[in-house]
Amino acid sequence: AVVSTQSTGGLGETDDEILETLHDLRANGVDVVTFGQYMQPTVRHLKVKEYVTPEKFAEWQRIGDEMGFAYVASGPLVRSSYKAGELYIKNILKKRSARNEA
Repeated sequence: AVVSTQSTGGLGETDDEILETLHDLRANGVDVVTFGQYMQPTVRHLKVKEYVTPEKFAEWQRIGDEMGFAYVASGPLVRSSYKAGELYIKNILKKRSARNEA
């Protein structure tokens, strides 16, 4: 199985908190991580504290890649159901299945 998770930025998280979370995810066998921008769906929900910059999303992408995640998608519109990620996950499962059958 491929283990994946989504992290949403813009609620006041710090770089240290993101880095600690990434280390915890890798230590616990997570293969795929996606980063997206939190958007307040209604006035009853938490307000956006900041809009994450494209440079910050690129940094999270680079760090995740360097940490050895099988796949990282990072950008303001990325969600856990991100299509590129889904296709990549299917490919990983196919490769693992072929390796196990050999």
